[in-house]
Amino acid sequence: MDKQTFWQLIETARADAAAQEVAPRAAQLLAGFPEAEIAAAQQVLWDLLAESYRSPLWAAAYVINGGCSDDGFDYFRGWLLTQGRATFDAALADPDSLAAHPAVREAAAEGLELWDEEALSIAWTAYETATGRELPADSFTIGYPPLDPSWDFDFDDEEQVTTRLPRLSALFDYS
Repeated sequence: MDKQTFWQLIETARADAAAQEVAPRAAQLLAGFPEAEIAAAQQVLWDLLAESYRSPLWAAAYVINGGCSDDGFDYFRGWLLTQGRATFDAALADPDSLAAHPAVREAAAEGLELWDEEALSIAWTAYETATGRELPADSFTIGYPPLDPSWDFDFDDEEQVTTRLPRLSALFDYS
C-alpha cells in the first residue's frame, strides 16, 4: 500500500458513501485487499497524520471546532483525511483555505464540530474484518515532527489567530 493507493481508496469511499460514512466504507473496501496491504495501510495513514501534524493546521482546527485538544486534533485530521487528497493537500499548504470548504462553512453556520475518530482506525477495522484478528502492533510506527515554534502561542489569542487565519477567523466570528 502506498499513498496513491490509499488516496484512491478514500476517493472511492467518498463516491460510494455519505460524508459521515466515508471511514466505514473505506474500511469495508480495504478489507478486500490482501492482508499485507491492509496492514501496510495503517502505516500510510499514520504517515499522513504525521505529515499533517502542524501548528497552523491545529490553529485552524481550534477555530473551526471552538477548541482542540490533542485527541481532538487527531480526530480533526481524521475528518480531513476523509475529505480526500485535494482538500488534505490544500489544507496543509494553507489551513486558512478551509474557510471555503462546504463542510467548514456549514459547521460555522450550524455550530457543528468537524472530526472523525473512526477514520483513524480504517486499517484496524479492515484487518479485523478480513482476518478475524487484531492488526499486529508492529505493522506501523508513529513519529510526529516537532511543531513550528513560530506558532507557539495561545490559540485563544484573537489578534494572532485573526492575523494568521483571517478567512477562518471571519467565518467563525473569531473576535
